[in-house]
Amino acid sequence: MAVQIEKTSSKKVLNSAVPQSRIPYNKPYVAGKELEYIEQAIANSQLSGNGNYTEKCHKWLEDNVEVKKAFLTHSGTAALEMASLIADIQPGDEVIMPSFTFVTTASAFVLRSAIPIFVDIRPDTLNIDEQLIAKAITSKTKAIVPVHYAGVSCDMEKICQIAEQHKLVVIEDAAHALKATYKKRPVGCMGSMSALSFHETKNIIAGEAGALLLNDESMIRRAEIIWEKGTNRKEFHLGLTDKYTWQELGSSFPPSELTAAFLFAQMEEADFITNRRVQIWELYHKGFEQLEMQNLVQRPVQWSEGERNGHIYYLLLENNQVRNELLKFLNDRDIKAVFHYIPLHTAPAGQRYGKAFGDLPHTIDISGRLLRMPLWVGLEDESVAEIIALVKQFFGK
Repeated sequence: MAVQIEKTSSKKVLNSAVPQSRIPYNKPYVAGKELEYIEQAIANSQLSGNGNYTEKCHKWLEDNVEVKKAFLTHSGTAALEMASLIADIQPGDEVIMPSFTFVTTASAFVLRSAIPIFVDIRPDTLNIDEQLIAKAITSKTKAIVPVHYAGVSCDMEKICQIAEQHKLVVIEDAAHALKATYKKRPVGCMGSMSALSFHETKNIIAGEAGALLLNDESMIRRAEIIWEKGTNRKEFHLGLTDKYTWQELGSSFPPSELTAAFLFAQMEEADFITNRRVQIWELYHKGFEQLEMQNLVQRPVQWSEGERNGHIYYLLLENNQVRNELLKFLNDRDIKAVFHYIPLHTAPAGQRYGKAFGDLPHTIDISGRLLRMPLWVGLEDESVAEIIALVKQFFGK
């Protein structure tokens, strides 16, 4: 496969020979120093995880998200699976989460034989409805997993208050939310733990990678053991023991140094990436204002409690039929718009392993009406204007 690096607005995006839509939904962004840092990682003669670039990434995350300790993982999924081990999730434990989320939010806990309890989302932010969490708590509840959808924070103050009252662990699924804020604090710094994703569809990418962030110092030593395949390898390297041995359940969570090197180049450009994505988000938002005033679409709500990071721009259409017709209209013109999650509580595995708390009407409704617009760093203003114009054309405007 031929791959070239193409300059766009003094930055770079990957230009692949693989056929794509004229305007794809996503196009991976290259900050500029990825290859240089990968070469340095090779020259350092350590390609396995937990080397120099891993430490650089850890330090960046600890400083920028304001957490006690960061652990790179080979995926966001792995970060959640590691969190379930650290939280000591046991068979039969219940974990409260939204149904409107990616499958691994639930499967990470189902792997420990826990039971996801799916609650409805708010119709404004599309995040878990904090008013329903307390009602869903039982004697079996062990944790709450809020998901910050589209880079917009959940109401973490209320969620943490509920968790403290009931002595529950809060594990933030912040896969969408790096560089977003809640009440001027970085998203990911309020729960006991938070999981990030650096999948190529996210804002800051490494192809496949993630991170688990800890805010509870009492969890750090155990996390180090779990991260190192269940061994006390770190203590061995620090000279605190003459050998390292298997201590408890763990896995091979760290990514390679090549992945960490790529990721660190992205982290260095995180402000530029975030700012450009927010600019594109705002172009869409202004461009669709008249359609919303005419009750033809609903735009994302501008939530006053935090700043978004421009991860996703979506429209909510009148109903599922209109959503699907607009989706086809854009795709027929070689513009890749996409819908999003099928609610987990309606999926075969969700019904087998989890339980729905109530009917989840907002989850069902919004899932069928939501359409995501293309959004990536190299997307030019002219392309955004074309998409807006085509959506207006669809509505005869």
